[in-house]
Amino acid sequence: MQRKIIILTESGADIPAKTVRELKIHIVPMHVALGERNLNDGAFPQKEIFEYYKQTRQIPSTSGTNPQEYREAYLKIKQQNPDCKILHLCYSAVTTATWQNAIIGSEGISGITHIDTKAVSAGQGNLVIKAAKYLEAHPNILLDELVGAIHKWIENARMYFIPENLDYLLAGGRVSNAQYIGANILHLKPMIEIKNGYLVSTKKYRGRMRTVCLRLLEDVLKNNQFGKEDIYLLYSEGLSKDTLRRAGQFLGENGYSNVRWVQTGCVISTHAGPGAFGVGGIVT
Repeated sequence: MQRKIIILTESGADIPAKTVRELKIHIVPMHVALGERNLNDGAFPQKEIFEYYKQTRQIPSTSGTNPQEYREAYLKIKQQNPDCKILHLCYSAVTTATWQNAIIGSEGISGITHIDTKAVSAGQGNLVIKAAKYLEAHPNILLDELVGAIHKWIENARMYFIPENLDYLLAGGRVSNAQYIGANILHLKPMIEIKNGYLVSTKKYRGRMRTVCLRLLEDVLKNNQFGKEDIYLLYSEGLSKDTLRRAGQFLGENGYSNVRWVQTGCVISTHAGPGAFGVGGIVT
């Protein structure tokens, strides 16, 4: 049976492959360039990014999905489902050219709706998964109704993360050298919050990741009441298993027993570096 509404998003949403298959989400690739090698996000292990930085002291460059890739994806979906509506839930429009490229790629193709999720990585993925599950539970929902629900979720979405160090943000030009030196001297770790699509440093913590992560969770839960099905923990390769265990235990003790764990993909790992930690969800 052909589906009436089909959801499409970028690989930068960091949705696990199993979930993509189960919820029938369509994924278009974002890209990471390691020197002369231009690779699709998710097509290689994240540890290659960190090894590349160790060897070159440069972080790889990242780029969004290009217009032709969007166009090919739209046309393929339309060919397989001629009467469907395509709902594109886009990676934060202010961070990459994804939104503009998606608009260009959809020119002349009817039945495509674009929504800026104003989120990245697991924040975007959380919204996509919620929309796909809602669509699965309400297969006859009108597109306008689903779009309205998604906009409300976007307004209530929250995401916070802490990089283990500022090396990658410095190399990528996202912090100044003075900020970097000051943070290292004082052993500070900035909390990065996603606000209207932007990555904004809103607080600083001092200490090791195993303690800082719990302090982040305490602060976030103090200020946000997340839906029980809409909370996730985000981490990049290199964060200790003990820290992950303690974070999961803390959330369980606070009534969140059904936590979704998300490992960052190649795009966000390029900017956050190894050992990063985050939490997010949709507030009720």
